[in-house]
Amino acid sequence: MQLRFVGCGDAFGSGGRFNTCFHVSGARTNLLIDCGASSLPAMKRLEVDRDAIDVILITHFHGDHFAGLPFFLLDAQFSRRTRPLVIAGPQGIETKLPAVMEVMFEHSSKTRQRFDLSVVTLAPRERRSFGEVAVTPYPVVHGESGGPFLAYRVEAEGRIISYSADTEWTDALIPAAQDADLFIAEAYMYDKMVKNHLSLKTLEAHLPAINAKRVVLTHMSDDMLGRVDDLRYTAASDGMVVVF
Repeated sequence: MQLRFVGCGDAFGSGGRFNTCFHVSGARTNLLIDCGASSLPAMKRLEVDRDAIDVILITHFHGDHFAGLPFFLLDAQFSRRTRPLVIAGPQGIETKLPAVMEVMFEHSSKTRQRFDLSVVTLAPRERRSFGEVAVTPYPVVHGESGGPFLAYRVEAEGRIISYSADTEWTDALIPAAQDADLFIAEAYMYDKMVKNHLSLKTLEAHLPAINAKRVVLTHMSDDMLGRVDDLRYTAASDGMVVVF
């Protein structure tokens, strides 16, 4: 199994990084976690085969995690994709997706797809399976607008990947990431407390309880990016591949 950071930046592209988008692939697994506004050009730059992607998991409805979907879907339509696609996310995704498509490209949500598209609502702590992939969402804390907000625990091919999504500390991250083979955690700031976001120092205090085999930091502000050479943890970068 491998995970490629198509984009690992924050909402403002700190460090010139693309918005959040992770590509997970294996022998029988091919999915995206989040699809921020800049994800399609980032995928094309990395030559990611978009037609092979079976599932896209969305953590919440902020543009740097969600707004790439209209571009992805129109590109799939124009490239004559035939493979079925599942887009799954928090409650409201069935109305948010056509709304964002209409904002980006008027009438695009009403165009009949050349491929089967399923839009699925995920409920917190309710495990769902999509082929070889099982997903358990956990509720996290990231403000009032753009939610509900979900962290994900993804099981595929005998491996567990967890992603905190954007959140301040919540104890839901412990079962979401406990004993995971790979825990991708937001570390927006180093030690400064910013509402609705995680600092590395806050995260560190809880890592013993989480006990993940590997931790990779993502969604870093300029404050964190200036410290990456001195960190004891792996810091994500655009295009980086983690094999687990």
